[in-house]
Amino acid sequence: MDDVNGTDDLDGTDGEAVFDGDVEAGLLEEELRQAAAVLDPLPPGLLQIAVDAYALHDLDARVAELTFDSLVDAIPVRGATDTPRMLTFSAGEVTVDVEVTAQGLMGQLLPPRPASIEVLGGPQAGAPLTADDMGRFTADTPPSGPFALRLRTGRDVVVTEWLRA
Repeated sequence: MDDVNGTDDLDGTDGEAVFDGDVEAGLLEEELRQAAAVLDPLPPGLLQIAVDAYALHDLDARVAELTFDSLVDAIPVRGATDTPRMLTFSAGEVTVDVEVTAQGLMGQLLPPRPASIEVLGGPQAGAPLTADDMGRFTADTPPSGPFALRLRTGRDVVVTEWLRA
């Protein structure tokens, strides 16, 4: 129906705009999001880490705890430079030994078994690796920044703790 001023008065507001609180909050949130993107943009590396961390929401995945790190646990050798970083992760009966060098990483699953492995984080993120029947795997690119490994052996999924390379 048109009122005296010729405006539609179906909502009973005499032509005034009706805004729902949710719509106003949504518009304000979007304006703040755009302002933050311009004034304080999220670094691409941090965004990738967040995406990779979200990918770990597998409820069936077991977290492999770091049980040995040569940077912390090993006795330093005088004059030794360029020594590889040795890491050991454990999740129940599964152990993952990893050697990180400037040329890449090498690892082995114990007990030995075939598996598919993903490197999470860094330039090799999502790079598929395959462990052979002896549980051995390699990557030609060394991890940089925070990284973790996701191993799939049959129905089991094991994810290592995140470490900085």
